[in-house]
Amino acid sequence: IRNFDSLFEPKAIALVGASNRPHAVGAVVARNLLDAGFDGPVLFVNPHEASIRSTLNYRSVSELPVTPDLAVIATPAATVPGLIADLGARGCRAAIVLAAGFGEGDQAGGAALRDQMLAAARPHLLRIVGPNCLGVISTGRRINASFAPSAPPPGEVALVTQSGAIATALLDWGAANGIGFSHVVSLGDMAEVDFGDMLDYL
Repeated sequence: IRNFDSLFEPKAIALVGASNRPHAVGAVVARNLLDAGFDGPVLFVNPHEASIRSTLNYRSVSELPVTPDLAVIATPAATVPGLIADLGARGCRAAIVLAAGFGEGDQAGGAALRDQMLAAARPHLLRIVGPNCLGVISTGRRINASFAPSAPPPGEVALVTQSGAIATALLDWGAANGIGFSHVVSLGDMAEVDFGDMLDYL
């Protein structure tokens, strides 16, 4: 569980791949991060935008005015290893990688991208949730680093699942039955952080 404090108790969060395009993953995550009410800076990175949801945007990780403890990466798979290297060099110690394309099914080159991503993270001990995941929600810290369509109320139960679809279904079930969650974690392909790590921490 080394550096899990950066994942669940960050002082600053960066969203790389933030977007103003309606319904884009980067737009949904930006909305969720801001609407959750996180008590700290939420920093947006997109090389083509001046602002995201009226919040100042930065063109690259190197331009960020503070170092994020947690980064959410909502960019295509091919860009992820380089971003992990840049974030690790800045001092970021946890990342949530939302994109697919790291060797699921028979995608050519995906396994190599996965190895490159892990190699970029290793020197910095940077922890990675995902890839190919829904994201992470921590209601106590008012963090919604996911593209879930709705956020749960606070509760005493943590939900850890591989599948983003299962996470979404259980969030809907909880809302219908008045059940909240302390944490919701979709682990996706578990390239680095796995069930054992997460259950040990929780």
